[in-house]
Amino acid sequence: MFQIANHKISSPVIVAPMAGISNDAFRTLCFEFNAGLVYSEMVSDKAIYYDNKRTMDMLKVSDDFHPVSLQLFGSDISTMVYAAKVLDKKTNCDFIDINMGCPVNKVVKTGAGSAMMKNEDETVIIVKQIIENVNKPVTVKMRLGWDIEHLNYLSLSKKLEAVGVSAIALHARSRSQMYEGHADWSHIKILKDNLSIPVIGNGDVKTVDDFIRMKQETNCDGVMIGRAIVGNPFLIKEIDNYLNHKEKIEVSIDDRFAYCLKHAQKLITLQGEKLAVSQMRGLAPHYLTGLYDSTTYKEKINHIKSYADLENILNEYREFLSHH
Repeated sequence: MFQIANHKISSPVIVAPMAGISNDAFRTLCFEFNAGLVYSEMVSDKAIYYDNKRTMDMLKVSDDFHPVSLQLFGSDISTMVYAAKVLDKKTNCDFIDINMGCPVNKVVKTGAGSAMMKNEDETVIIVKQIIENVNKPVTVKMRLGWDIEHLNYLSLSKKLEAVGVSAIALHARSRSQMYEGHADWSHIKILKDNLSIPVIGNGDVKTVDDFIRMKQETNCDGVMIGRAIVGNPFLIKEIDNYLNHKEKIEVSIDDRFAYCLKHAQKLITLQGEKLAVSQMRGLAPHYLTGLYDSTTYKEKINHIKSYADLENILNEYREFLSHH
C-alpha cells in the first residue's frame, strides 16, 4: 500500500498502458484480480482536441473500478493543456499521466513519447502548465533517456517533482533499446533514492519472483507490469496472493479459458461483437501460451469470425487436452 497524491493505492501491482489492449474491458479484469492501479492505453492530445469519436470513447472509465490513470501523449503545449483539461473535467479518471516513454517512430517523430526526454526544459514547461490547469494529480511515465549516452531520467525527474508531478514510473530501458535487451533496474533504485514522490518500476517483470526481486532490489513503491499480463491476468492474483498469504497458486486450464471468454464478453459489451472478435484474434492466443500443442489452436483462433467460434475452439482444445 502506498499513496499517490491523495489516492491510496491498495496494491503495489500496477498495470502498464498498452496500445490496443488497455481498454475498460481489460482494466476491469485487472481490478478483479486486485491490481492497485491500471493505466489506459495512451491517447493523443490532438485527437482529443479535434474531438475524435474513437478517442473520446477510449476515455470512458467504469464507475466501479478505480483508480485508473488516463495516459496522454503529445508535445504541443496548447493542445496538451487543452486535452489534460478534458481528462480533468469530463472523465472520471483518477490520474492524468504524461507519456514520455513510448519509443515507436510515429510517436517520437512528432516530438512526443520518448522524444520529450530530449528537451528537458521545454518538457518541464508543458508539464507545469498542465499541472496548473487541472485538479487531478499528474504523473509521468518515462524511460532512462533517448539512448545510452543520454540517460537523463534523474535530472528530468527532479525537475518534474519540483513543478508538482505526483509520481514517476520508470521503464528501465533507453528509447534506443525499444523493447530489446535487459531492463537495468539499478536505475529504478537510483530514482527511488533521489525522489520523495512515489516511484513505480517497470521492465522485465514476468513472474512473481521477478516482482519480489524488483521490489527488494529497488525499494520502488509500485511494480508496473505490461506484456506479461496479456492473456495472464492471473499473474496479478498470484502476486497479490504471495503478498498477503506468502503462498503460490496454480491456475487451471478451465480458469484460463473462462477468463479468455470473459475478456471477449466484456469487449463485446464495450465495442460490439465485430470489433471485439477482431481484437480477440490477437488477444486470445495469449491465454493459451505454454499449453500443450497450443500453436495449432492459436492458428485456429486467428480465423475466428464470432464469439461462438472462439467458444467452440476453446471447447475443442479442452477436449483435446483432456486426452493428452
